[in-house]
Amino acid sequence: MLYVLIFLGIIVLNVVPFFMPATWTVLALIASTTHLKLAAIPLIAATGATIGRVILARLSHRLVRSRFLSEVTRHSIDGVKAIIEKRKHVTMAGFLLYALGPLPTNYLFISYGLTTLPLRYLVVPFFIGRLASYTFWVYVGYGFRQAFQAGDLMATYNTYFILTQIATIAAVYAFTKIDWRRIAKHVV
Repeated sequence: MLYVLIFLGIIVLNVVPFFMPATWTVLALIASTTHLKLAAIPLIAATGATIGRVILARLSHRLVRSRFLSEVTRHSIDGVKAIIEKRKHVTMAGFLLYALGPLPTNYLFISYGLTTLPLRYLVVPFFIGRLASYTFWVYVGYGFRQAFQAGDLMATYNTYFILTQIATIAAVYAFTKIDWRRIAKHVV
């Protein structure tokens, strides 16, 4: 039952676009405070995170693109589609490398959702990258959690959390203001 709750919780963490804790920090906490099999946690989390991010991208497309973006902005963002379609393999490799790290991906999925691209270019590398990174972070987080006091970790995490959330909001806003059609003409 705890595995199901973790799975559902990870989905929620990855659907809510801003001001949610990083999934890898939640996983490290779970790994250090429960007697669950550590090897099972990354697979459950990567699957839940992927489902949550797909929902976030779809909501971004249906709600933000359809209702809040002007025709000019939508036309500009369609330039991203041309760039990605021209370099699918490079783009997928870039998504994979990004997903290997601890940086937030919510703005990536929101921005990608603003395009009309198929999600498979992003979802497959995301799942693979997160499975690998969550495995790493669960074991490393477990070790650090055992070595340090909880207060030290929380102070560091709070600063990281606030700064990354502000940067995420700024990144999504900036993404919508770039003239992607003009960039696509030079890249494609």
